Amino acid sequence: MTVTLLGATEIRRLAAELDVTPTKKLGQNFVVDANTVRKIVQAADVRAGERVVEIGPGLGSLTLAILEAAAAVTAVEIDHRLAARLARTAAERGAPDGALTVVDADALRITELPGDPTVLVANLPYNVSVPVLLHLLETFPRLQRGVVMVQAEVAERLAAEPGSKVYGAPSVKAAWYGPWQLRGTVSRQVFWPVPNVDSLLVGFHRDPEPRGGDDERRRTFEIVDAAFNQRRKMLRQALSGVFGGSAAASVVLDSAGVAPTARGEDLTVDDYHRVALAASERVG
Repeated sequence: MTVTLLGATEIRRLAAELDVTPTKKLGQNFVVDANTVRKIVQAADVRAGERVVEIGPGLGSLTLAILEAAAAVTAVEIDHRLAARLARTAAERGAPDGALTVVDADALRITELPGDPTVLVANLPYNVSVPVLLHLLETFPRLQRGVVMVQAEVAERLAAEPGSKVYGAPSVKAAWYGPWQLRGTVSRQVFWPVPNVDSLLVGFHRDPEPRGGDDERRRTFEIVDAAFNQRRKMLRQALSGVFGGSAAASVVLDSAGVAPTARGEDLTVDDYHRVALAASERVG
């Protein structure tokens, strides 16, 4: 059985049937171009038989493209009307029985995912994209790779390297789990409604071995936040509140092999991790 994708006409018809008007509050911009959703699935290298988690499936454009690739989908949708209609849409368009599981929930609050997906593919709402990504990566270690479509500025931050003007706390926190790369551009014209920002595809691969446990991650992220909250200051000053003064911060930084005169944007995720470990050893 062949899965048939949605076009602009079908998407508008579905929206009218459900009395759905895309809202900025939920960051809803529906993709109305079949070539674009296929491009996303291809960028994610989705393979037959894999289980994919999709966040914010909306009316089902991207969902159907994943199903077309013979993968199974766990779709997490916060809008009750959209969640209730999605399975029927998939069945009507030729999706095989059992290939789609819909979870009616807020992606920021989920702690379980049916089917234990290993791949993330999503058109993420722009207003919550980074918190959603970090929550998923923290909560579901079985997620090994993924590609998401996000606001261009967000994608550039996620993939940024130290020293870049857009390198910041999201860059470091995302890198904790593995490397990120930009995977392609997306025209504004493939969305309904047309957004007033550009979009990019960004992808990740999780590192084979975890960088550290939950306590180390939380401590590292606390240091990252402090460093970028005052990113123009030297680290010995920016981290003084975390370590009880600039002199104490200098001692920790020196013991981690990091120059106290460096700034937050100069450090890699491994540098921040070493600072966190050095701070723990000093307390211990």
